[in-house]
Amino acid sequence: MGQYPEFDQRLIGWVNHIKAQSRAGVHVPSEFVSLDYVLHDIRLYKSREELKLMRRAASISARAHQQAMRICKPGLFEYQIAAEFDYEFRKSNAVHAYSAIVGGGANGCILHYTDNGDPLNDGDLLLIDAGCEVEGYASDITRTFPVNGKYSAAQREIYEIVLAAQKAGIRKVKPGNHWNDPHNAAVRAITRGLMEIKLLKGSLARLIKERAYRKFYMHRTGHWLGLDVHDVGDYKVGDQWRLLEPGMVLTIEPGIYIPAKSKGVRRKWWNIGIRIEDDVLVTRDGCEVLSAAVPKTIQDIEALMAG
Repeated sequence: MGQYPEFDQRLIGWVNHIKAQSRAGVHVPSEFVSLDYVLHDIRLYKSREELKLMRRAASISARAHQQAMRICKPGLFEYQIAAEFDYEFRKSNAVHAYSAIVGGGANGCILHYTDNGDPLNDGDLLLIDAGCEVEGYASDITRTFPVNGKYSAAQREIYEIVLAAQKAGIRKVKPGNHWNDPHNAAVRAITRGLMEIKLLKGSLARLIKERAYRKFYMHRTGHWLGLDVHDVGDYKVGDQWRLLEPGMVLTIEPGIYIPAKSKGVRRKWWNIGIRIEDDVLVTRDGCEVLSAAVPKTIQDIEALMAG
């Protein structure tokens, strides 16, 4: 209610039509009740059939990400990599769940980059955020890998921090933990990692309290996933973070973004933008990573790209 003006006008028209018949004893509605909360709550808990579709979507997307790693090389264009996703999705009778992000080099530092038109340069990273939708159910996966197949020393430093943060976040996905636990774990890991390489200075507690990490990590660690890529459902109940329960599906996607000429940052880290994202199902005793088929350790990615 309130989101579609045309429908709201039709609704009021129906009510007025009923009002015109009030003398004939027709009862006129005296209140409107929004069903958003009820419907959104139902959508948070996935049935066995829904999870079957989400696993299929994650599997198709995983194949596309793997293919992108296999064919990537300097001299290709971002749109050529994006085309692999178009092909993999359509041949599996799936569609894009959202506009794919295929950002090489500096473009990987742009959170919602979708131009996908620049050449891929030797020595740069390629950040791909792309997922398909199967019968309405979405997947959402991000990987960041070297265009030439080998991470540089500086890229490795940042990548390992993001990977550690993502693993820390995933470990917090289990029944009884609340929605913000994975984010807190990721923030702590990123802040600690940035301290170790001297990109942040001070005590861990103070840096987290002052949110100093937001210079390099400015978004949340995840969102609900289901019939929409940023699916409905409350993140808080009252003023408390919502507890995670079996059947819920969320993303875990920490990142670090260092644009060129970032103040106080050595040149070797300029234009490094890294995000790692997986789709995670809350199970009875922990969690299941639905997108685990896509390599994400440096060793596994480099091995796949080497053929």
